[in-house]
Amino acid sequence: MTRTWIACILCRMQYPILEVKQGDKEYPRLLAQIHDPPKQLYCRGNVELFNTFCFAIVGTRKITSYGREVAESIIAGLADTGWTIVSGLALGVDAAAHKAALDNNLPTIAVLGSTVNDNGIGPRSNFQLAKEILINKGLLISEYKSEGDVVRANFAIRDRIISGLSKGVLVVEGAEKSGSLITAKSAADQDRDVFAVPGNIFSSVSKGTNNLIKNGAKMVTSADDILEEYGKNPELSLSAKSNISTKDPIQQKILDILDEKGELSADEIIRESKEEASKIIGSISMLEIRGTIKKRNGKYSLI
Repeated sequence: MTRTWIACILCRMQYPILEVKQGDKEYPRLLAQIHDPPKQLYCRGNVELFNTFCFAIVGTRKITSYGREVAESIIAGLADTGWTIVSGLALGVDAAAHKAALDNNLPTIAVLGSTVNDNGIGPRSNFQLAKEILINKGLLISEYKSEGDVVRANFAIRDRIISGLSKGVLVVEGAEKSGSLITAKSAADQDRDVFAVPGNIFSSVSKGTNNLIKNGAKMVTSADDILEEYGKNPELSLSAKSNISTKDPIQQKILDILDEKGELSADEIIRESKEEASKIIGSISMLEIRGTIKKRNGKYSLI
């Protein structure tokens, strides 16, 4: 991990920019499992949040009063979990999610499509919010080092990081072509859980979420709908599914392969399993988080 000290208006060198590369112990385990993880992340704040239980909440920049109330209510319902709320520091639902997390004493990670230095943090109207995230032991991250690396397309590309860090993604509001639907697609591709809040059928910013539900996303009307997916006891959410790991056929196949073959890389497990790569990668990630398998020198083995 490379440490670069930068004098800054935001915190006057209190929060240096840290470069975390693939292979570093600080690099987020879940993110490392996606098919196109960033080679490095530029971080300010508490990098220990990378390997906590992360849950993403995203949505339209054109947030309605309904969307704001929903985001605040659901995050308040997650207050006792200690989960880390991940979003993109954008206007609208993203900002509401970060603010609600702070209001409920939940840690939060902001994934930027810009840089994390003072001049790069955007939108500028959320600069104070970024400061509050850092003050409250949160984290700002980006895969971009300098302003010259930033283009409009970055904001869609970074969505894979939001979902890649997270066990699940909740879309609160989104139009049919909302950027938040890119995050939902990334989540589905990465074998993450996808949740969506139903909305008014006449509202343009609910068409995207209503379509997600029609296409298989879990409908969420309260925090309980999310907690059901990860165990009734939120404090045990990371281990709640570990008790059923051997009941999952894909995970069991991975365990059987490792038991027979010993240490294997992810590519070798995929070849041995003859299953879709996305299913194997997602299952490997779950087994690693639950402490059933471990990774050493790029290969997995039973613990």
